[in-house]
Amino acid sequence: MKSKAITRGLMSLGLPLVLTMGLPGGALAQNASALEGADLERANEIYFQRCAGCHGTLRGGATGPDLLPERTLDLGQRRLERIIALGTEGGMNNFDGILDEQEISLVSTYIQMDPVEPPEMSIADMRERWNVHVAPEDLPTSPQHDRNWENFFVTILRDAGQMAIIDGDTKEVVAKVDTGYAVHVAKESSDGRFWYTMGRDGRLSKIDLWMDPPQVTAEVFIAYDARDVAVSHYGEWKDQYVIGGGYWPPHFVITDAKTLEPLRVVSTRGYDTEGNYIHEARVAALYNTPHAPSFLVNVKETGQIWQVDYSDIDNLRVEMIQTAEFLHDGFFDPTGRYFQIAANYSNKMVFADTVERKRVGMLNTGEIPHPGPGANWNDPECGPVAGTPHLGEGRMTAWGNDPSGHPDRAWEICFSVETDGPGLFIRSHPNSPHVWIDQAMHPEPDVNQWVMVMNKETRELTPLRVTDFGREHDAVAVHMEYNQAGDEVWVSVWARGRGYLEEGQIVVFDDKTLEEKARITGLETPTGKFNVYNRKNHVG
Repeated sequence: MKSKAITRGLMSLGLPLVLTMGLPGGALAQNASALEGADLERANEIYFQRCAGCHGTLRGGATGPDLLPERTLDLGQRRLERIIALGTEGGMNNFDGILDEQEISLVSTYIQMDPVEPPEMSIADMRERWNVHVAPEDLPTSPQHDRNWENFFVTILRDAGQMAIIDGDTKEVVAKVDTGYAVHVAKESSDGRFWYTMGRDGRLSKIDLWMDPPQVTAEVFIAYDARDVAVSHYGEWKDQYVIGGGYWPPHFVITDAKTLEPLRVVSTRGYDTEGNYIHEARVAALYNTPHAPSFLVNVKETGQIWQVDYSDIDNLRVEMIQTAEFLHDGFFDPTGRYFQIAANYSNKMVFADTVERKRVGMLNTGEIPHPGPGANWNDPECGPVAGTPHLGEGRMTAWGNDPSGHPDRAWEICFSVETDGPGLFIRSHPNSPHVWIDQAMHPEPDVNQWVMVMNKETRELTPLRVTDFGREHDAVAVHMEYNQAGDEVWVSVWARGRGYLEEGQIVVFDDKTLEEKARITGLETPTGKFNVYNRKNHVG
């Protein structure tokens, strides 16, 4: 398992077993009598893989509630097992098809134990785990293959710890490259040739799509638990820096984009919007700003957007934009000036002007907004709008995002539509008449294996079944992405059930007719997909 590899790697740095056993999933108990040995290690793996993202490395809570003994001991073993198995209506998915009864029992016991804080990570520690596999001067100067690489889909194979490079024209899997475990997102160089991924295990990787086959050219571990990455795209600093953000330790790291050598590390610990000190102030999401030499560092628990100017990394200039807790995923409007991000614990979307470097609005949208990569489109009534699904309810909410052309609509709700269940992602394309919305967080296959397709003109929803897997597969339809032409939509079938991990698929639909065109099979837990052309040109 990937988290075992993390533990071995941490031990190789000289960290004691008592600490590495608690990494990175949140912690070994101070009184370990409840679990020990292999049971403790397995419970730690499960927590890291399935729970820490929503409940915190130290189990202090974020998108989900805290899992500290003060809460969990009152709930008790039997109640905790039931919650983990069946999920909740508040947006937690069921794990009865993913974990067996023993594993559910282990993690239920584990979260009743006291957490212990993992160690920090210095830049010297990072450099010990930094490798350049292909020197920059040895990289090809032109593509080594004749494929249309701008229509490649860079695809996360979550549990395999890999990225699949899929040819969007032929639907062939060109390569599977090893990256970090459970990559959350991939970001592109300005020309789309290089792709940078961040694994949950803190492994930052660089992939060259021109090589035949594409492969990882450099990597570095910047944290024990991490989520996101971004690349400098502005002016003379274009493709000079890459930034990675840590859940633990809570910091961001600026690296050299060519080699991934770590250059600067900055802690994100601080104070939330009510002035409370936050020790586990995690970096939720990272973005380059199109109109300035800066990164957006979204500090989850403090509710602050840090606009970090990279024009002089020895003298970092940081504007701290106060918003709301807990910041998660976001996206830009079509002009690239305005940033739109979910503060999902507060049930708000937050809007920041990256030119003026200040907040311009906040909006209550529904229970736990989660836009993922988001969607922008033109509405017949409100003009330019954007939208988000929600983790806590079956709803998509759209708001106006054109303060220049439609100032009366800017940062105000345009409309809301009900879906059949809570979802994670929304996606559209300028050439498309549709907006696609998934329902992956609903516990029932009769909902989570379907997506909703909304007509932009009428706002009518059409339910579309992506797969007919039953509950035994515990497969969900998740994350939509358009091809280069904008006439196909690719939807992942994330098969999560025990014994079915390699039955994951990507289903390709004709965006006009909504009919299936192709089905790419044999993929282990495919989730997010990133079309090279659309991402580098900020389409959708």
